[in-house]
Amino acid sequence: MPTPMSYLQWLLLLSAIFLVAERILPARRDQGAARPQLVNDIGYLLFNGHYYAVVTGGITGGLALWTHSLFPAGALDSSLLSGIAPLWQFLIYLVVSDFLQWNVHVLLHRVPLLWQFHKIHHSAHRLDWAVNFRFHWMELVIYRSLLYLPLAFLGGDGEPLFAAAVFATAWGHYNHANIRIRLGPLGYIFNSPSMHLWHHDASTEGGVAKNYAIVLSLWDYLFRTAYWPPRDPERLGFPGDEEVPPDILRQELFPVRFKRS
Repeated sequence: MPTPMSYLQWLLLLSAIFLVAERILPARRDQGAARPQLVNDIGYLLFNGHYYAVVTGGITGGLALWTHSLFPAGALDSSLLSGIAPLWQFLIYLVVSDFLQWNVHVLLHRVPLLWQFHKIHHSAHRLDWAVNFRFHWMELVIYRSLLYLPLAFLGGDGEPLFAAAVFATAWGHYNHANIRIRLGPLGYIFNSPSMHLWHHDASTEGGVAKNYAIVLSLWDYLFRTAYWPPRDPERLGFPGDEEVPPDILRQELFPVRFKRS
């Protein structure tokens, strides 16, 4: 699977594709391209898609070294996927990492400290492709730290893992996009914009949090967290979302306040 482009280049290409797609096939026609906080969210896209490495690299690298020190020498030098065709490695990485991310996403909602960071993502009142990268950089540390060990045990090649990451990013753009592309019966396997819209529902209809899926919605159906009525929610956000400031700098500092809600 070719990976000549950097992750940021792939991210910018995907963003351009969904930006055009939203203008051609909008799901909510009254939602224009120049929405409030769009510039703010593009700032997140550039920061979290590229410059985050400067902020999180030392933290995640240190955690990786510490994790290695807990195991005997060579215990994490796995070759479980070696010799397997790249396509199968890609599919295994995609399914395993997606299930792990589904569980981390559940923790972000159910652990009060982690929810303080995740509130920034859920403070968006309109969804489009740019909201996919509207999240606090600490979420990257959390995801990477909790995914590191299981993926290290898989071993395998870097190219299929990179391809799985790009695919998940593309699907994340799709989930958040204001786009009218339906999946039909495949919606019971793959996440979609209309299903993910209910994850951002500000009401308690169907539960406070539902539809944790990143790529595969089947986890929500298996663990009974799926909620997908045939209409859109009345309001996006979360109760009390006015506490989240509107600009990126204060949003990055917001979780430090740690107000329980």
